[in-house]
Amino acid sequence: MRAQLPHLCDRAAPVPAKAGIGVKPAHYRELLADRPGLAFIEVHTENYMGEGGPPHAYLEALAELYPLSFHGVGMSLGGAEALDRDHLRRWRALVDRYRPALISEHVAWSRFGDLMLHDLLPIPYTRQSLGVVRNHIDAMQTALGRTILVENPSTYISFRASEIDEPDFLVEVARRSGCGLLLDINNVYVSAHNHGFDPREWLNRIPGDLVGEIHLAGHSVIRDGDFTIRVDDHGSHVCPEVWELYGETIARIGPKPTLIEWDTDVPELAVLLEEAHRADTIAEQGDLRHAAVA
Repeated sequence: MRAQLPHLCDRAAPVPAKAGIGVKPAHYRELLADRPGLAFIEVHTENYMGEGGPPHAYLEALAELYPLSFHGVGMSLGGAEALDRDHLRRWRALVDRYRPALISEHVAWSRFGDLMLHDLLPIPYTRQSLGVVRNHIDAMQTALGRTILVENPSTYISFRASEIDEPDFLVEVARRSGCGLLLDINNVYVSAHNHGFDPREWLNRIPGDLVGEIHLAGHSVIRDGDFTIRVDDHGSHVCPEVWELYGETIARIGPKPTLIEWDTDVPELAVLLEEAHRADTIAEQGDLRHAAVA
């Protein structure tokens, strides 16, 4: 069993380099009653953009117990248009209200004009798109008054126009904008299988000093004859291969705040806590390997 937290959260303190979970409404009451010893909790920011009601009542109570990570899914950092000012305003109001320890978004696009597609769509990795993403990160960081992390997406198509490898693109975006990286290892594994590249080689090109958080999740496999695609649906346990990549990554870059994502077919809280405990165990082993070579 995970230990209970002995005292209230200091929101000004950095997030421990241990495991947290994504919070779902089904688990609000159990988390508040049992107070399991998690390093942090993460929520999708767009779910809390209303003015009040039960979501805010529960989140305010949880914010007294755990550091918060705000994870956005609708900023459209990779879109061709300027960022939505109203969306930025709502983001800023939430940041001011809760003072989250971590803030993140995706290197993807989801909006065109007044149309919101409610998906994280891929972008071509070109010099032009690098400038667009950099400028949008600058705009988001300026509006929030905070440094953000940007996440590598899972992808199912690639673009002939791409002229920069994805890990190099992400590193260059971070270097130019001053943001950090949210390294989603499951996304790397999913994309590697869908596009035929080596996930280890991809991960080894990401400098550890840029990584502010790691995501782990499950995915599904769809087969139709000889055709196979992996889908990042966050609906199952982390697979053994992703756990192995996680241990190797920690051995290379050291421990980082690590989130267990589970967004579909959400299980009982105990299952998420078991996954978080496994992440902590693997990270401790990887940290010993990291210290031995440091």
